[in-house]
Order: sequence, then C-alpha cells, then structure tokens
Amino acid sequence: MKSNLVRLILSSRLLSSFVALAALFFPVAENVSWMSHPGWMMGPLFVVITTLLVNNNRDLQPGRELAILISLTIALWVGAHIVHSEQVIGSAAPGFWVFVFSLGLSVWSCTSWLSSLKVTSRVADRLNRLLIPGLFGVWLLILWEFLVVGFGIPHVLLPAPSVIQEAFASSTDVLMADFRQTVIRAVIPGFIIGNAVGFVVALLADKIPFLRRGLLPVGNLVSAIPIVGIAPIMVMWFGFDWQSKAAVVVIMTFFPMLVNVIAGLSESGNMELDLMRSYGATYWQGFFKLRLPNAMPFIFNALKINSTLALIGAIVAEFFGTPIVGMGFRISTEVGRMNIEMVWASIAVAAMAGSIFYGLLAVLERRVTFWHSSVRKAHS
Repeated sequence: MKSNLVRLILSSRLLSSFVALAALFFPVAENVSWMSHPGWMMGPLFVVITTLLVNNNRDLQPGRELAILISLTIALWVGAHIVHSEQVIGSAAPGFWVFVFSLGLSVWSCTSWLSSLKVTSRVADRLNRLLIPGLFGVWLLILWEFLVVGFGIPHVLLPAPSVIQEAFASSTDVLMADFRQTVIRAVIPGFIIGNAVGFVVALLADKIPFLRRGLLPVGNLVSAIPIVGIAPIMVMWFGFDWQSKAAVVVIMTFFPMLVNVIAGLSESGNMELDLMRSYGATYWQGFFKLRLPNAMPFIFNALKINSTLALIGAIVAEFFGTPIVGMGFRISTEVGRMNIEMVWASIAVAAMAGSIFYGLLAVLERRVTFWHSSVRKAHS
C-alpha cells in the first residue's frame, strides 16, 4: 500500500509544481533570496505553467505542444541566467538545487506526455520521435551546465558545455581539419574496405565449409586483441599518415561483418531452401531472392556495430603516430597542454560524426528491411 502511494506521488505531474514553489522558501545563494531578484522567480513560475499545461490528454494538439515547449524553454533559460550570475557561480544554495530538481521533474513529465500522444500523421510522428530524445538530450546538457557552474568545478576537471561551445566556435578550422583527416581519410575508406572484404570472405566461407570452421575461431582470436596492440604495428607497417589508421579500421570491421554475414546466411530454413530447389532455382537465385534478404538484418547489425568501432579504432590509432592533425592527435596533444576545453570539443565532433553515421545506417536499414518483423514492430 505504501509503495503504491509513493509511486502515485512520484508519477504525479503536480510534483514538479510543488517542488518549484518550495524552492522559493530557500536561498538561491549565500545571503541571496528569490525576492532580491524578482526576475528569477519566473523560473519556478514557468515550471508550474508547464506542469499545468501537461495534462492527461493523449490526443495531438500542436498548439498545446508549442505552448509547453515555450514555457519549458523559458524556465530553462531563466535557470541558465541564474546559475551564471556572479552571486551564484560556485556557491549555489539549496533554493537553486530544489528549482533544478523541479525542472528535471518537469522535463520528465513533458517527455512522458509526448511519448504517450496518439499521432496519426506520418510527419508529426517523425517530429515527435525526434522531439523526445532531443528534449532529453538538451536537458542533460543544461543539467551538466548547472552542476559544473553551480558547484564551481574547475575547467581542468570538467568544463561546462558553454565553455566547450566557445572552444568549438574559436577552433572550427582546426576541428574541421581533424575531421577530414580522421573521418574522411581514415574511417570511411577503412569502413568500406573492411566490410566489403568481410562480406566477400563470408560468401566464400559459406561455400567452403572448412574455411568457415577455420575462420571463425581466428576471428574470435583477433577480435580479442586490444586496439593498443594492433595500432603500433600498423603504424610501423603503413607509416604515420592515414593509411595506418585505415588499416586498423579494416581489421576492426572485418570480423564483425564476417561473423554476422555467416550467421545471416544460415538463417534461411531447410524448408524454404527445398522449396526454392523444387522450383528449379539455381544457387545464386536462391541466394539473392531468399538467403541475402534474410541476412540483411544481420548485415546491418554488423554495419552499425562497425560504425562505432571504426571511429574508435582510427582515433586510438592516432595516439601512436600521425601527422600534426587528426582527432586522436588533437586529444592527446591538448591533454598534455591541459587545454581540456579543446579535448571536449574534439570529443563532441567525434560523437556527432558517430551519431550521424549510425543514424544514416539506421535509416537505410529501415528502407531496406521494411518487411522484417523488428522494423514493423517499431512502427506499430
């Protein structure tokens, strides 16, 4: 009974309003109250407004969604203004943290409400699917800003997102040069070559049983070798430029593709294969019309795994020798200079590149495997 009551209270959308109003009874910083800065009181006020706008209505109402987002945006903006004021930087008091907690509850309520909406339009459904993770991601960045600035954490330990953004804006040309060296010249060629060779060898292993039995144990062995063991060898073999990094990417992406393609080609059942043979289908007709389509989910699974492995492999390989450009070079160099803001800016570029790469593969997967049960369940 008690657990149900606690769950009811925590799930209530009114909780954020109560918490926001309670924040007004605590100081924002040492000897600084909410009443001394009346404009700051707009933060808790708009948290309450956001909560009141979010109700149990499950039907899509664009006007209501827009009003909720505007109200929540104002509350977040006021919070960012408060934490960057001279009185609060590094000395935020309980009143501010209670307000931040109410903001978190408000974001939680908004994302929960958005995810429960009944959307009939395809465009609206896609926008809603983007809005929910976007809102959650923005909240994580703002919470990061609140914690770092409010507690006065030194930049050398953890810079705030605003400081990282300044470093990003002031070094765009350097970061773009690193992006071209690492992603365009190393990751993409290595990714294409590694996956293509893995796919071709998997076809050979499918035709030659002893090759399959011999390659899979070797693949497990090579996959267990750490990148820091492979990268120096590739640098010695192929030099300090992008070729050695592409070679590391090829090695890292080859075996995941090999294993997944072999598993995917084995997915077709004997009954389906016998039916194809009864129609007089050749090996390649059965391959292209039955076995390859059934293997597509496995192939895309390998591509998505390799999209992250390729970027990690290229960046780590640059730690062991590279021209004076590249994401890995930038991270290792700026760490030595204690320029942590630039390190995080490089990490942000790598994260965005990896996310876009993965997202494009996910979109392509839905286009190609729209018939598969996993894709149909995701859209239902």
